[in-house]
Order: sequence, then C-alpha cells, then structure tokens
Amino acid sequence: MRGNNIKYIHTNIIADDWEKLAEFYCKVFNCEPVLPERDLSGEWIDKLTEIDSVRVRGIHLRLPGSETGPTLEIFEYEPEDKNKRRQSINCKGFAHIAFHVDSVEEVLENLIKHGGSQIGEIVKKEYEGMGLLTVVYAKDPEGNFVEVQNWLRG
Repeated sequence: MRGNNIKYIHTNIIADDWEKLAEFYCKVFNCEPVLPERDLSGEWIDKLTEIDSVRVRGIHLRLPGSETGPTLEIFEYEPEDKNKRRQSINCKGFAHIAFHVDSVEEVLENLIKHGGSQIGEIVKKEYEGMGLLTVVYAKDPEGNFVEVQNWLRG
C-alpha cells in the first residue's frame, strides 16, 4: 500500500435531526459548517446504500483547529432505521469523538446547556512524562458519546 496516497477525510454521525445536532456541535465545540448542505437521492445512492428510495440530508462541519483537515459529517436518512441500538461507552465499534479544550468544566457546562448530558465524573489523572489529563465523557443530544479533555503538559 506504500504507493497509495491515503488521507483521512471525515467521521459520520447519523442523526434523528441533522440540523439540531449540527447546531449543537457548532455552539458547543466551535465547529463550522462546510457548505453546501447535502441533499442526496437517486439511483446512485440507492445502489451505494442498498436502501431503495433513500434520501440523505445533512452537512459537513469543519472541526476546530483544522482549516483543511477532516470534517464531522452529520447526516439524516429517510427512511430511517427503526432498530435503535442500545449504546454504552464500552460497546464495540466506533465509540466516541474527542475534543481538546481549554476548560473541561466550561465546555461541559455549555454541552449540558445545549441538550447534552454528562457521563461519570470529571477526572484528573497525572501521567508521568505526559502531564495532567482532565477528562470527562458526555453525550450529545442524540446520545452519541463525546470525550472532553485537556492536557496540561508538565
């Protein structure tokens, strides 16, 4: 694979309401919309998804700290999958998205203010040679896991 140029481009979240979830990530984590909004349908996407008459709507969000890097893609599907997964922080598969912030406490407060929720406690852990980690797990308004962390390098 050495000859193949590979670049990580996005992480996708499937939402019940893509507009509200995108607004949450913009208000809490300073993400920025990358236009155009997506409204995808037709035979090509039916073939891609193996879902007849599918419609996919949503947007890409520029993640903070990156002008040209990977995006957070928030999509909503019609028809939606009625099989809701039970989620826990230790489920196999993709588990969470993480953000480094200046103040874990302030961002957590803002996250809760905008419809998210806290999991567990804010923890401070000294890692020898790495510094002090302040971290908490939380959920966005649709139950997706988010890690909010700060490293104070020593």
